[in-house]
Amino acid sequence: MNKFYVLIAYLIVQVQAFAGDPSLAGNHSLTKLQSGRLLLSELRCSSCHDGVPTISGLEKKSPDLTYAGSRISPEYLQRFIASPAEMHPGTTMPDMLASRTESERQKIAESLTHFLVSISTNAPPAYQPAFSEIPQEISDAKLGQALYHSIGCVACHGPREAAVVASQNDDDDDNDEDDDKEDEQHEYGKEGQQGSKVKPSEVSLAHVGRKYSVRSLSEFLYDPLKVRESGRMPDMNLTAQEASSIAAYLMVEQMPVSMNLVTDRAMVEAGREYFQSLNCVACHVIPGMVSTASRVALGKSDLQGGCFSGGDDSKTVNQSPRFMLDESKREAQREAILTALREDTMVVSEQEYLALKLTAFRCISCHVRDDYGGGHEAHNAYFKGSELNLGDDGRIPPPLTLVGAKLRPTWMKKVLFDGESVRHYMETRMPQFGESNLAELPGLFRRIDVLDGPEMKIPNPESRNEDEREQEKKLRAAGRELLGDKGVNCVACHKFNSKAANVNQGIELLTSYDRLEPAWFYHYLRNPGAFRPRTTMPTAWPDGVSAFTNILDGDSDQQIASIWYYLSLGTSAADPSGVRSVSTRIEVIDRAIVHRGRSRVAGFRGIAVGLPEKLNYAFNAETGTLSAIWQGNFIGVNWSGQGSGDFQPASEPILLAQDVSFALLERESSVWPSLPVMTKEAPANPDPLYPKNLGYQFRGYYVDENSVPTFQYRSGTIEIEDRSGAIVESGGTTVQRKLTRSLQFESPATDILWFRVLVGEISREGEHVYRVGKLRVTLPAREAILRPQSQGSSNYELLLRLEIPRGKSTMEIVYEPLSK
Repeated sequence: MNKFYVLIAYLIVQVQAFAGDPSLAGNHSLTKLQSGRLLLSELRCSSCHDGVPTISGLEKKSPDLTYAGSRISPEYLQRFIASPAEMHPGTTMPDMLASRTESERQKIAESLTHFLVSISTNAPPAYQPAFSEIPQEISDAKLGQALYHSIGCVACHGPREAAVVASQNDDDDDNDEDDDKEDEQHEYGKEGQQGSKVKPSEVSLAHVGRKYSVRSLSEFLYDPLKVRESGRMPDMNLTAQEASSIAAYLMVEQMPVSMNLVTDRAMVEAGREYFQSLNCVACHVIPGMVSTASRVALGKSDLQGGCFSGGDDSKTVNQSPRFMLDESKREAQREAILTALREDTMVVSEQEYLALKLTAFRCISCHVRDDYGGGHEAHNAYFKGSELNLGDDGRIPPPLTLVGAKLRPTWMKKVLFDGESVRHYMETRMPQFGESNLAELPGLFRRIDVLDGPEMKIPNPESRNEDEREQEKKLRAAGRELLGDKGVNCVACHKFNSKAANVNQGIELLTSYDRLEPAWFYHYLRNPGAFRPRTTMPTAWPDGVSAFTNILDGDSDQQIASIWYYLSLGTSAADPSGVRSVSTRIEVIDRAIVHRGRSRVAGFRGIAVGLPEKLNYAFNAETGTLSAIWQGNFIGVNWSGQGSGDFQPASEPILLAQDVSFALLERESSVWPSLPVMTKEAPANPDPLYPKNLGYQFRGYYVDENSVPTFQYRSGTIEIEDRSGAIVESGGTTVQRKLTRSLQFESPATDILWFRVLVGEISREGEHVYRVGKLRVTLPAREAILRPQSQGSSNYELLLRLEIPRGKSTMEIVYEPLSK
């Protein structure tokens, strides 16, 4: 365990790491053979050559060029094709025209550019500009600068030294306090994470300003996996506003690029022929084009000629592409690749495959795994957190050592594929590389990482006898006491049931049972420092001896088991002693207010929106549904600050269903996929991946000039933007408030989407008007279906059958709360 932060592998075996290499993260643990195997897959040697050993799940796919001309500057395209390394230092794209004369290079590059632009003119809406406004003001670039240096971009791309944004705001004295705070955090970071002291491996961004417009870069940052499905550039869970701000920052010193090119038919046809004859289709997929080139067997020679030739290499093979990699690394890389090619067998152990995977996706640029990985010391200051008292635990991503024994598989999938996070205080975000790239990782971790320990089984409420009931009472009372301020006092530094802690705001305790494996929980409580050497987490069981001899007779194992049992009760667990419950009333004045937190009306990932018109609603981000509407006062929260803590409506709400609102049903009669129900008798979640397995994914939200949010989420391949505003109608002495919900759909193809509008005792009041309880709903002219929720039920559900066209479409619904 004490090896977690011993990052000396590079210094011991110099050839193992290629510092600064575009393919391999610097502080990895790979041998020469393993490095060669990874380079073969990263450089896609098998696309053109036979005899190349490949490892399933590792080979990097090339970017999708189908609509490259709609997002990349034509000037950049032409110059990049002519000389990839000159335009993008460190690129893994080989120079396909290395043996050509300068005039030939320019002619071919220009023709290929015309071809790529021509096939982009009919780009589907998913590739068209999706951002109505691109930020140009310096305030947006300042936000982008802060995001770039805090959410994790620095780990792969390094800090941007020039203070291009700050220099334009030297006279702004309003931000002195923030500047002082940032300086304090940078100073604090100097003594933080131990990391590699060799030159960091950073992916250059020098080419970005010439390649994109601010708009096209914003769209790429918002969803990079759309065009680079292999995921080396991950999805950073950016909202549209954040993506635009980072794009504005990266482009702030750049001259605007032109995205327009009038294509020439002759050049288009010439470019099409070059794309085929140069065998570009071996790596880049273009509909209707297949590789017809003869494949070349890659021998086990010295690799001095061909793709790895230097510019003046006498052994250069004519017409061969060339990887113009850093001269200082070329010989080491040749040797590594030759070692891999000369290996007779391609048997890769699971441990080796995991190390290759973590290196290829640069997971080890932030995380430590055993004795390798971890952030570089030059990047250390950019790992920040809001809870400084938590030390490194509060700002540096957790180690991956034994993570398979630590996290339950369902939770690991949430982290890897749904962007789930419990470290609200940590500014660095967990990137999303896509399930297609990392689908095997949870199972792989679980098989490799084994930690023996007690199962700490929870008593079965259906089969327990009287003795077990008495034991359950004892465990419940002991767990509650230990968690509180009369025991271990976990609630001093951890939130409990969304209630603030008294000292530090650490991880929510009630996530523990869903997140963690019992054996890991047991060992961690007994000795936290063995798992996190720099943790501030104390232990109440030093050397396995309990400090509380009056609880469960001082039995350490029983005490830890009692805490585990108590946490398994979830939100039904009574507050331990010492948990503060402070209620704060939030009122809306002249601008909308958005508050995030847990709520009985909006679930675990609830969002409350208060509008100045005294009309409020709740949105369940876990399922993508409008779940409650109420008039008058906004909300009360149990404690103030940054949208944290649970909230409840300050006046009586009209409740709506919290299941998914949108679904792709096989047929009209299909049962609506409802939220899984758990009870004390059946506490296990029968569908832990609901609603992900229905194709739902929450993408965040952005606000307009009045702070009214637009929620962004997906249902399958359909992108949805969801905004609700208020209108007020006066009639005599009465005032009627209505909520207008505007939905925008963007789909790459025509599809049928079902929308469940209402559930309950529904009555029809007009052609497109329905009522349930104190809520009247007016629908657009779409096909509506009113059907019983189940056979013989008095409750109905109102469904809309939406024929979603390719491209963008909109729909509006009006919700009218009634007084009686």
